[in-house]
Amino acid sequence: MKNRKTIAIIPARGGSKRLPKKNVLAINNKLLLEYSIDYAKRNLDTVDKIVVSTDDEEIKQVALRNNIEVIDRPQKLASDTASTLSVLKHVLETIDEHYDEVILLQPTNPCRPESLLKMAYKVYVESNVDSLMTVSPSDKKLGKIIDDTFMPYNYTMGQRSQDLDPLFYENGLLYIAKTKCILEGQLLGDNNYPYIVNHPYANVDIDTKEDFDYAAFILTNYPNE
Repeated sequence: MKNRKTIAIIPARGGSKRLPKKNVLAINNKLLLEYSIDYAKRNLDTVDKIVVSTDDEEIKQVALRNNIEVIDRPQKLASDTASTLSVLKHVLETIDEHYDEVILLQPTNPCRPESLLKMAYKVYVESNVDSLMTVSPSDKKLGKIIDDTFMPYNYTMGQRSQDLDPLFYENGLLYIAKTKCILEGQLLGDNNYPYIVNHPYANVDIDTKEDFDYAAFILTNYPNE
């Protein structure tokens, strides 16, 4: 199956405002960034190259200490408004080698089921799609507030939760996309596969101190599997 080359890109900027220096905070004696680095290293049968894109010297030194190549990110791509797509495209345009696929691993999602990447990549290849994203089911009754009135969106009042039409959310655990898509300005291709993950790890996405504390709880109480 592995007759193509993949690059795992870990984008980790230094200017987080809601949780300062979050990418180098430690959970169980491991820095947040290192969870994604180690995950990529454990999947070297799928990943051919690992790089960290950053504008931050401390993050850069963490990556180098872990023997990971660093792509120095220009300041224009390190702002709150810079897109993930622009960062990935910058990496691809900076490196010399050609890779067929990009695997995006966000350090703010440190918890990933051990077999996830191998299984998702297999589905990606066999489905012959342009990209793959991980999603998880939601059982919440969602609605909108219009003119101070709550309007159910995905259910009718009184409907049981188990009778809801299934909805899913983008959990951010991983993304796979053809390099061609990224270079042409698409984070995900038109033919995009939603890979379903139903696991406590899918609820972890760190932006705040509360998110960080929850991640620590999950990583401590649900060992990787």
